[in-house]
Amino acid sequence: MPEMNPNGSETPTGRTPSFGMLLSAIVTLQLTASFAYPLAKYGLEIIEPLTFAFYRFGLASAILLVLARSRNHTVPVARRDWPRIVLLGILIIPLNQTLFLVGQSMTAAGHGAFLFATTPIWIFILALIHLKETFLWRRAVGIAMALVGVTTIMSAGALNVGMEYLLGDVIIVISVIAWAYYTVLGKPLVLKYGALRMTAYALACGSAIYFPFGLYHAVRFDYSQTTPAAWATVAYMAIGLSLVVYVLWFWVLKYMDASRIAVYHNMQPVVATTVAILWLGEQAGLAFIVGGAVILAGLVVTET
Repeated sequence: MPEMNPNGSETPTGRTPSFGMLLSAIVTLQLTASFAYPLAKYGLEIIEPLTFAFYRFGLASAILLVLARSRNHTVPVARRDWPRIVLLGILIIPLNQTLFLVGQSMTAAGHGAFLFATTPIWIFILALIHLKETFLWRRAVGIAMALVGVTTIMSAGALNVGMEYLLGDVIIVISVIAWAYYTVLGKPLVLKYGALRMTAYALACGSAIYFPFGLYHAVRFDYSQTTPAAWATVAYMAIGLSLVVYVLWFWVLKYMDASRIAVYHNMQPVVATTVAILWLGEQAGLAFIVGGAVILAGLVVTET
């Protein structure tokens, strides 16, 4: 079967992107995703979560479907693959992103980023089970080191311990597991049909399932206190996260083992803090320096 590029069209077999190109894509998606946590927290203080999700998913699905349908696809989606695409939609919309928005509104801002740092562990385990990826000790050690690094960074004020955050944290953990399953179960379909098309169809299916529920809340919501900035966060989550990050994630996943790319997920706190240092003039504390070094060491161990 011919390979496909990120937009879903076919490319000649054997044309694999360089590691530098893949790494650039990973950095781009991590940089884009790093802004999602504070922006989502701000937007959710003004727009209640289920209404926020309704507009975000509707906008993202519309844009993705237009992009996907504008491309020429020589390989049609087989009927037998549609149930799995629908399952991906359920995993990514109701179970991952909707639960993330609900959980994020119930916990401290830094908790979402920290709990999503456990993603490589879940993907590593699920990839061994469902994708039959080879168990590599260096990858397991790299994941553990990266998680220790994230914990070190987040311990410097980003984490707040308290029972009032427990329910929100549990909900986010469920959304993390859903994302891990979305990643692992989506890989075979991305290999067949391309990253853009699978992202578009999965999000469209999930959005269609969520639509009646979200519409009910959107109709009942009081819009009198909404601001342009709040709507801007909806747009960012739709375009930046649902479009850019999701498509790039599936595209890189096409060329790398799921457990390997998952390790790079923990670059996010490093990227986010670096942006804050460069743009906002924040100081790099000892926890960031030590934690960042441990994360990078974990990546090196994974790639050697």
